Amino acid sequence: MTQQREERRRDIGTEAAENILGPNPIVGLCGKDLFQTAGLLARQALRQPHLVLAHGFTFAAEAAHILGGTSRLAPDFRDRRFQDPTWKENAFYRRVLQLYLSANKELHDWVDATSLDSDGRKRAHFVLSLFTDALAPSNSPLHPEALKRVLETGGESAMNGLRHLLDDLRHNGGMPSQVDKSAFKVGENLATTSGTVVFRNEVLELIQYHPLTRKVCARPLLVVPPQINKFYVFDLSPKKSLVRYLLSIGVQTFTISWRNPTPAQRHWGLDTYVEAVEEALDVIRDITGSEDCNLLGACAGAMTAIALVGHLAAQRERKVNATTLLVSAFDTGSDPGLLGLFATEEAIEGARRHSHAQGVLDGKEMERVFAWLRPNDLVWNYWVNNYLLGQKPPAFDVLYWNSDSTRLPAKFHGDLLTLYQQNPLPVPGKLTVCGTPIDLSQVDGDFYAVAGVTDHIVPWQSSYHSSRLLGKCEFVLSNSGHIQSILNTPDNPKATFFINTERPASAQAWLEGATKQNGSWWEHWKAWLLARSGSQKATPASPGNSTYMPLIEAPGTYVYE
Repeated sequence: MTQQREERRRDIGTEAAENILGPNPIVGLCGKDLFQTAGLLARQALRQPHLVLAHGFTFAAEAAHILGGTSRLAPDFRDRRFQDPTWKENAFYRRVLQLYLSANKELHDWVDATSLDSDGRKRAHFVLSLFTDALAPSNSPLHPEALKRVLETGGESAMNGLRHLLDDLRHNGGMPSQVDKSAFKVGENLATTSGTVVFRNEVLELIQYHPLTRKVCARPLLVVPPQINKFYVFDLSPKKSLVRYLLSIGVQTFTISWRNPTPAQRHWGLDTYVEAVEEALDVIRDITGSEDCNLLGACAGAMTAIALVGHLAAQRERKVNATTLLVSAFDTGSDPGLLGLFATEEAIEGARRHSHAQGVLDGKEMERVFAWLRPNDLVWNYWVNNYLLGQKPPAFDVLYWNSDSTRLPAKFHGDLLTLYQQNPLPVPGKLTVCGTPIDLSQVDGDFYAVAGVTDHIVPWQSSYHSSRLLGKCEFVLSNSGHIQSILNTPDNPKATFFINTERPASAQAWLEGATKQNGSWWEHWKAWLLARSGSQKATPASPGNSTYMPLIEAPGTYVYE
């Protein structure tokens, strides 16, 4: 039993890591919108009472079978909430579960039968799920595994659960903690790849990593991380380090570590970040002697990278050779995802006013919002583990990184909202960056885009449609979620990805014509990147140069702010 519980703790960490959303700083969820959707459902019930009665009678008939012990209702085998055998073997627990499953089914079937439009039904399903997921019998103190643990520990598990609850109320905004933070420390067991900060300005620190090979590629690579999280998602641990992998194949690797802004930096906008990345490119070119660099951007960092290459193309400057884009979309009109359903004009303007008043958008706020987009994986799993079972949350490096969020300046948040709201990048000249109108059709470099098949914040279809705005782009679909797609390492036995050299207008048509590959996209990208990284040359003897002297060892100072 102890082994099973330990496996369960690891499982909830894995599930949460698959579903974390790497907080995307767009709109969030407004309580008013949720209440409006609930009100819309109430009005539908009044307008079409015959539907309510029909589904009520269906539930009553099934309830009779349940109470008589003849119902065959069972949870989906993938639903980990009800894996304890008691839910199946004990008559009382089985009936309670079946009544819950039946009521849940009829509620959602009723929504599908209403006259709501497609988006209205999606909103309604989401709001209903918040309610029904919260009321799942697995969240009750009568959870069979919780009762067993109370008996086994003489009540100690209940006391531990109460302590965890009080601690989260005081220190975690009332949300269940997802990770045991005591197990990690940046610079000791996270972000440990050897490197040196060779440049620092008000916005960023630039880390040059120490080569691991005798020869290196002449053209360096600059990694642009998302601004809402720390850079070390690319250097979590030796086995989960994209940076270390790049060094092992001879790529000169530099990474940006963003400064965590305060209200004093509220004026930093997209132009500020684009100018900072361009300055970092100039430093790298000076240090390495390369005329241009390759670029990698993820999430909001990818949006910054796209804005930069568009700006450089408008100025007819070739500082970037080829660009890799991870789990990102800049054609926001194609498939906005779940948040897009609630991204009304009122919600967008409310989000803009909120960050303007505060000076920054705090990543912790977005963390809480996005947890409720996947409540079974990111809230109720931990409710059971931390409070009902009285166990600590798992020590999982990805979840620690996810909790180590930063702030966004109000101006940059407003710029992202404008990009989301107006969708200017697909239209030549509609967006101006650093004084230059952007036309992506003028960008002549190569692109490599990676999306996640189960990404709930940037739907892969949206990433695909965005990739079609780029001239020469190879699109790859990884088999994981938003962050795990990036960390789909070569030693992951479950890693797969899809490729298709054709680029049809429909994302579904692309997938139907795609070929599934076993292994990690990292190996596929390796061939693409090395072909665009120039010739081999002797490894530099030391980091930096006479102009840009080493400042401090990696991971630098900004990461601790």
